[in-house]
Amino acid sequence: MGGKHNMRVLVANRGEIAIRIMRACREMGFSSVAVYSECDRTAAHVTYADEAYAIGASEPRDSYLRIDKLVEVAERADVWAVHPGYGFLAENAEFAAAVRAVGRVFVGPSADVIALMGGKVAAREAAVSAGVPVVPGTDAPIDPELPDDELVTLAAGIGYPLFIKPVAGGGGKGMRLVTEPSGLVAALAGARSESESAFGDSAVYLERQLQCPRHVEVQVLADEYGTVVPFVERECSIQRRHQKVVEESPAFGMPLDRRAAMAEAAVSIARAVGYTNAGTVEFLVDASGAFYFLEMNTRLQVEHGVTEAVTGVDLVRWQFRIALGEALDIAVDRALTPTGHAIECRVYAEDPDALFLPSPGRLRGLRAPSGPGIREDSCAVVGGEVPLFYDPLISKVVAWGADRPHAIARMRRAMDEYEIQGIKTTVPFFRWLLRSDAFAAGPLDTTFIDTTLAERGGRPFVEPSSEAEELAVIGAAVHVFMEAGSQDATVNVDGGSTWRRVARADALRA
Repeated sequence: MGGKHNMRVLVANRGEIAIRIMRACREMGFSSVAVYSECDRTAAHVTYADEAYAIGASEPRDSYLRIDKLVEVAERADVWAVHPGYGFLAENAEFAAAVRAVGRVFVGPSADVIALMGGKVAAREAAVSAGVPVVPGTDAPIDPELPDDELVTLAAGIGYPLFIKPVAGGGGKGMRLVTEPSGLVAALAGARSESESAFGDSAVYLERQLQCPRHVEVQVLADEYGTVVPFVERECSIQRRHQKVVEESPAFGMPLDRRAAMAEAAVSIARAVGYTNAGTVEFLVDASGAFYFLEMNTRLQVEHGVTEAVTGVDLVRWQFRIALGEALDIAVDRALTPTGHAIECRVYAEDPDALFLPSPGRLRGLRAPSGPGIREDSCAVVGGEVPLFYDPLISKVVAWGADRPHAIARMRRAMDEYEIQGIKTTVPFFRWLLRSDAFAAGPLDTTFIDTTLAERGGRPFVEPSSEAEELAVIGAAVHVFMEAGSQDATVNVDGGSTWRRVARADALRA
């Protein structure tokens, strides 16, 4: 790659994934080019890049979703490649085609493959043609002109409960769960509206909801010479609003024969559509262990770090190497054989005690985890703003251990170290989860968070793991409060927890 050094790469994204890609660029000798919206003018990914260009107002449709502006930057900066990251235009075939039309390399599959697999109905058809089972659902997008009574009849033939899913995009956006016919029409309208806003495409389809499934996926890399390498599976069952918050690899208790079968299915689908670069084939697994194709994400995944941790393979580096025309030289046995266990927690600016609603704002203080076995991909800086306009992901923390209990212990320690002031985050939820018997016992299914919220009845997620510890912490909080005479007094226990957070622990005693 000697002749490729010092070439520019446009990272057509923002936040922690933009920084992750820019770090790979720096390691490979490429210069990174950032883009930013008005509210991201001083964002971390802008300051990290070698150069940066403004592309519009804060609303995504005026900036990060503007293909014309991104292509203009690619030409102005004279980049050799554009990396889309994930989200925004990462799975937009028009964007991939536009990049290639101006003579730049799009770091991802071809526009035709993105269009095929990004259309969830077409992707289901591709899976069937490859001999991979799919969840029952509609074979085409729902006609916008379909009368309500015919829609109800169509849904009844699939069976309730069912999902309304966007044909484009991913990440749970635009999905609606419908449990009975009376809610179908309104849910359809909401799904179409959200899908149009998120992906610029209002098309949706119907798919039956499997009862209490696990969500398991297989990462693949594919070069332009026909080699497809599958990696050890990732478990992504802990979700809220159909979006993942915790991932791990390997999946809990995965039999070797099922691992091999899922890997074979993922490779079959990738080969059937002529896939290149990095992608992920997602499956739902029912209580019997049977698995069904869910979708294929034609991009890098948020959770790619857990695969990197257990395989030692730098997936972003390989994305660039494949884009440069290199052949894969990763042994399948190595890719499917994990070393140890890895867990990722997605730290969002969300309030877990308010149904994980977004909590945008300014970061007033920050202490990030570190130490043995811990990796943090982050865009958080003290004084930085978490805007309301975008996905509220702040960072991803990956913990690696020799086995699952070791990884859990390390992640527990990392979450105890993690302090973010000024906004609500999902850190308290992770502290609770990592100390829960259910998580340790495994496996969990995609209903876990919803079930947990219902069972807790509004009680907050707090850290104490036993009643004795809880009472001790509350006692310390009360003592400091009485001494200071203020509910804003800081309690110097459990790594600097505040009075408000610790004092709420008494709700657990109810």
